[in-house]
Amino acid sequence: MSQHTSTWVRDSGVTVTGSGDVYIGTQLQDSERPAFRRVAEDQLHRLRYVLVAPPRMGEARAVLADTGTVILDGAPGIGRSAAARVLLHEHHRDSGVFHELLPGEDEEELSLQDPALVGTGDQLLLDLSAADDRRWAAAQADLPALRKAVHEQRAHLVVVMPTRGILDPDLQYCRVVLEQPPGICVLRRHLRLHGVPPEQYLRPDGIVTGFLTANRPMREIAEFADLVRRAREAGQPGDGFGQWCEAAWRARNDGRREAAALVTKLREAPQRALMIAVSMLHGAHADAVHRAAEQLLSTLGPPSEGDSPLQHRDLAERLLEISATATLNGQVRFERLDFDSAVRAHIWDHMPDLRPHLGTWAVSVVELDDPHVVPVVRDGLVERVAGEYLRTGRADGLGTLIEGWSTGGTSRPRLEAAVHALTCGLADPVHARAFRQQIYQWCAKRSLKGELAQVLVRVCADVLATSHPDQALVRLYHLARRERGTTRARQALCELVARSRRLHRVLLDRLAHSDFSPANLGIFLQASDPGLLTQHTGTSHTLVDEQGAQGSLTACWHAVLAELPPPQWQAEVRRWFHWVAADAGPHGGLLLDLLVSAAQRCTEKRGKVFARLYACARDAERTGPGDASRAAEITGLLLRKISAAQSIAPATPTTSPGGTRP
Repeated sequence: MSQHTSTWVRDSGVTVTGSGDVYIGTQLQDSERPAFRRVAEDQLHRLRYVLVAPPRMGEARAVLADTGTVILDGAPGIGRSAAARVLLHEHHRDSGVFHELLPGEDEEELSLQDPALVGTGDQLLLDLSAADDRRWAAAQADLPALRKAVHEQRAHLVVVMPTRGILDPDLQYCRVVLEQPPGICVLRRHLRLHGVPPEQYLRPDGIVTGFLTANRPMREIAEFADLVRRAREAGQPGDGFGQWCEAAWRARNDGRREAAALVTKLREAPQRALMIAVSMLHGAHADAVHRAAEQLLSTLGPPSEGDSPLQHRDLAERLLEISATATLNGQVRFERLDFDSAVRAHIWDHMPDLRPHLGTWAVSVVELDDPHVVPVVRDGLVERVAGEYLRTGRADGLGTLIEGWSTGGTSRPRLEAAVHALTCGLADPVHARAFRQQIYQWCAKRSLKGELAQVLVRVCADVLATSHPDQALVRLYHLARRERGTTRARQALCELVARSRRLHRVLLDRLAHSDFSPANLGIFLQASDPGLLTQHTGTSHTLVDEQGAQGSLTACWHAVLAELPPPQWQAEVRRWFHWVAADAGPHGGLLLDLLVSAAQRCTEKRGKVFARLYACARDAERTGPGDASRAAEITGLLLRKISAAQSIAPATPTTSPGGTRP
């Protein structure tokens, strides 16, 4: 079952003057963009439903519940990673999030020994199934510290260890060796999910028996079940399970040979252009397929002056030549099951000179002004082009294509295509790591042109953040500190940390150890929302209660007060005063203490900074939404704290707002 996701963009009308990188022209429409987090959650629900629990899954559940950690071992292809995700999903709580740990993947990645990696109630996946001996040994050395943080935060950790990896004796009690579930049960579970009636798939079938005799990996069984589903949908009314399985088997084993024979038979450019268009836009309306074929011919060279269109063969005849047909509602499909993927693979593998042109052609089709080129058609085309790059191990080529799409124009469909192609790369189990690293290079080290920054902001915020929030934070941070003329990356970064106290803490710590550039201080001012700092999220304390966070806030506020012109920070200071006056609970005095302590560090202009803080408090009295007398009390309290800091007079030992002592 495929999930189609689209990302919408619209004109912004922004005008910016001055030097530096400028990322403007179009922007992603937040109200229309897909709920990637909801999609990710739906996929976990589906995975839990479709997974046939491998033998000893119950033991893994018990170990995880008792110790907070389970280490999964077993042969490749039995579904260990899927089982790990299901185990973690069963421990989902409102106070924690799921995220995958990726030790050593980024130069800025948190170490597994860093307690900041684990949040309260988190579900952590450490998938080292493909790790070499060096990575596995390094991860094992860090596991005690990681497990300690997991225990302290009431989190859960599932480790997938390499096959034939050597596990330390001290960790053996956490190890569970999963076994392969019965292949027939896996196939039937998928068929049931696809809506195939049980009375069909419960019948004995020789093709199914032969297919499963080969001890298939879980992925291959799922793919075969999907072929059976598609054969059922495309079959004749009287067909049964045997016919569907036969069609699926033929598509799986004979499709490439039949595609090669057809390509060899059809020598004319228009024939092959139509065949490619059908394979890339399979299921699209005939008008869209026809225009796409013409577009491909134009991409490959100038159109020749031929005969009158009245002398041309009609589309139905041309489709018949390539073993395709159009339904009554105009949808064009090959007659044989999965023949579109076989044609794509043959063309891509055996006509290499054509590959560079297909990316240019695809984006030209995406931008066609045609009522039949609807979002699902655009997405399908992008997925198929991206799929060929990924199938053949050309992640770098797809990255170059995405960069070209993002910098070659600012149309909404073009940017949607770039986002969708990058999403395909991140979703690919083999090449996801390469794309995460490519995104890091773009965000942190490359000079971005065109609308690539906008594409990266949306992919990091909506796709990468669903499973790798720490990596999303690092990439959005680099985009935010480098952006000019817009604050989209900064806004996305602040929205990300607003959903996680742990990420908020990590960002504040990063900013406190930064170079305190105007860009970094601008990020801090937006990320230092007092409402988030004093919010209880399933724990007895808030972020501002933590000494580490207090140190980060003080250091950053000191840099703001010392380095930035007052007009750039006065509004944020007034927001803090408004919050204290309105409803700060027991943290009002603490928030004021942080500001006063930061100002006290400004040794060269301490008096001026204190005076400006006091002026901001007086302004907050007039502009605050709450009671004016309450705001005046806050101003008085601030003045007493300033006086105490300057050793002019001791702080009055009266109770500060919320019941704390000043």
